[in-house]
Amino acid sequence: MGEEHFVEKEKMEEKLEEVSKIHFVLIHGISGGGWCWYKIKSLMEISGYKVTCLDLKGAGIHPHDPTTIISFDDYNQPLINFLSSLPQNEQVILVGHSAGGLSVTDATHKFPKKVRMAVYIGATMLRNGFVTEQDVKDGIPDLSDFGEAIDVYDMCFGLGPEQPPTSAVIKTSLQRKIIYQMSPLEDSTLAAMLLRPGPIQALASARFKEGEGAEEVPRIYIRTAYDRVVKPKQQDEMIKKWPPKNVYTLETDHSPFFSAPLLLFGLLIKAASIGEVQY
Repeated sequence: MGEEHFVEKEKMEEKLEEVSKIHFVLIHGISGGGWCWYKIKSLMEISGYKVTCLDLKGAGIHPHDPTTIISFDDYNQPLINFLSSLPQNEQVILVGHSAGGLSVTDATHKFPKKVRMAVYIGATMLRNGFVTEQDVKDGIPDLSDFGEAIDVYDMCFGLGPEQPPTSAVIKTSLQRKIIYQMSPLEDSTLAAMLLRPGPIQALASARFKEGEGAEEVPRIYIRTAYDRVVKPKQQDEMIKKWPPKNVYTLETDHSPFFSAPLLLFGLLIKAASIGEVQY
């Protein structure tokens, strides 16, 4: 009995050591911030995983004014800086939600050897960014079901009132209806207090030059079946055009980190185990 207990303890310690080497980097969508992952971060850390929740430029508690950000490279710089600072032999699992998928793809092209796996959650997944009209149709939310743009968004005009808006955020009165319709009320209330205008011009300018080795990075897509932002049809078109290694579906709204955190956590851990087989 004593020997069996020792063997089991040794196996558990080995497993915990393996888990502690897995590093998730969670990337928020437009208007969000690292704060939106608070449930997932808690579940991961209590299970022994390493987790980083970044704020992109002008998002979360990042001090920059998002209205002045007009290039995607500028917006995504915090993620690029983070990956640049990693030791050469360290790999991370990048997880992008919504527009955060653009950040994940950009980083994968630039640092393929540092990305163990790329995971997209109800996210924009375009190999080269917004190159064609179809890319725009597939990857940019169409919220016309909820009214004209002026009725749906609060917009900011960083380049002057005669120029297109540089940033926007969904009106507080519509946020729960569009983004969080299946999420707990306390989470949509928190989001309403923390969402910031997102740099829409910068995101629309996202275009990527394919990096050597980027196609070797495994990709996982997690569909959000009742998504009113990146609609299921859009998700399916992007999956069809650039097929990932695996596709999973969550029966959730656009924000499964609020509406189904345990299920999302389980899928992310499952994805990580697939990554172990890959490498």
